[in-house]
Amino acid sequence: MQDLKDILYGVNILAVSGSTAQSVELLTFDSRTAKENSVFFAIEGSLSDGHEYIQNAIDAGCKILVVSKEIKPKKDITLIEVKDTHKALAIMASNFYGEPSKELKLIGITGTNGKTTIATLLYQLFSKLEFQTGLISTVVNKICDQDIPSTHTTPDPISLNALLRDMVEEGCSHCFMEVSSHAIHQNRIGGLFFTGGVFTNITHDHLDYHKTFKEYINVKKAFFDILPSSAFALTNTDDKNGMVMLQNTAAKKKTYGLKSMTDYKAKVLENQFSGLVLSIQNTELWTKLIGDFNAYNLLAVYAVTQELGVDQTEALTVISQLESVEGRFDYIRSDGGVTAIVDYAHTPDALENVLKTIENIRTRNETVYTVVGCGGDRDKTKRPEMAAIACNLSDKVILTSDNPRSEDPNTIIDDMMAGVDGVHFKKTLSIVDREQAIKTAVSMSEQNDIILIAGKGHEKYQDIKGVKHDFDDMQTIKELFKKLNK
Repeated sequence: MQDLKDILYGVNILAVSGSTAQSVELLTFDSRTAKENSVFFAIEGSLSDGHEYIQNAIDAGCKILVVSKEIKPKKDITLIEVKDTHKALAIMASNFYGEPSKELKLIGITGTNGKTTIATLLYQLFSKLEFQTGLISTVVNKICDQDIPSTHTTPDPISLNALLRDMVEEGCSHCFMEVSSHAIHQNRIGGLFFTGGVFTNITHDHLDYHKTFKEYINVKKAFFDILPSSAFALTNTDDKNGMVMLQNTAAKKKTYGLKSMTDYKAKVLENQFSGLVLSIQNTELWTKLIGDFNAYNLLAVYAVTQELGVDQTEALTVISQLESVEGRFDYIRSDGGVTAIVDYAHTPDALENVLKTIENIRTRNETVYTVVGCGGDRDKTKRPEMAAIACNLSDKVILTSDNPRSEDPNTIIDDMMAGVDGVHFKKTLSIVDREQAIKTAVSMSEQNDIILIAGKGHEKYQDIKGVKHDFDDMQTIKELFKKLNK
């Protein structure tokens, strides 16, 4: 139980009617979970408006409402009017759970690509250094060794602060957290205290939500704008918008990169399926990860360790032991010598990075097959671009379904085909059924060939017409290879 007047601290209140001298045991923005001694937040979302469910919350026994529209006060109801209920929810959630982010070293990682890998590698590294460590990511949330299913890249403020409080109670000293652009824009991270922020890169994505690329950049930048002077802000200067992130931050500015003069610098010495040989700050080491994009990820990880005071030699030693993240350049070889790579690449830049990595590793005596689709109900403008990249950097391309959601998968593939140049028509197939597409790539492949299965990575389902069907790219390819090897 918390006192309402205490959890209102820091909220920009426009008006209050009713008493704030009340006890609160639950915060909710879902009227179905409202009850006595709860606070109901009327959140205006893209699909529905919480103000329409106020009476449902009251009928369930809720007597404290936080709103952003003028509501006629009802007897025995405490009405708190604010400018932004998203922001009020975030601040009140932090207060309700005792500001857990102040009891941890909380590091936020944002950018289009690399967030999951960097956050997960940092979790691995600090766990190996025997710190009690938390992780909040697209793939899974973790409190030390305990796995907690992940539903969003960045959880809602109530779930997020409850999770951080659980981490504190379990003795965690560090937490590494993906910070999505949606979470920044929707104020899900409001009220949190960050020890540091990391910017990876920014490329074409989420324009169905943010509308313009400039808005997308500004939303990412807003995360660094809220960092305190006690924090560090680490940015990738090889990204043309990297320095934009630091323009207005009060945090300590730090940079990393492979191509420019930076605080933290690395160089790729060797890049093979067996791993990367890197020079980081003029120290050579071998790592299990593959590709230039992972050189950036590993350099960011190293930079964070240094900003958090880890011994340099100790950090580099553990970096050489880190394992790749599930669904990020995950590869398997058949007994017949065919290599299959499963990768989450679902943006043009990510797909290009993976295919260029394959291009750098291949011997030119093999065929590269790319199986790729695009998600439904998402940014449509990237569909032709992704198909064009696949065709330009592969020998054979199979366009297929990803998560079509409410859209017709044939329409999505048609959108992708618009990006296929006439000279590439003969090497491009369209197979709507994803399993059949993967099976076709395997049946066409020969010894030493490479098959990239892009777009879904770690996901274990396909979202079709609102129903999530079991589907795992890696499991599918393993079963096909097993049959092939018999």
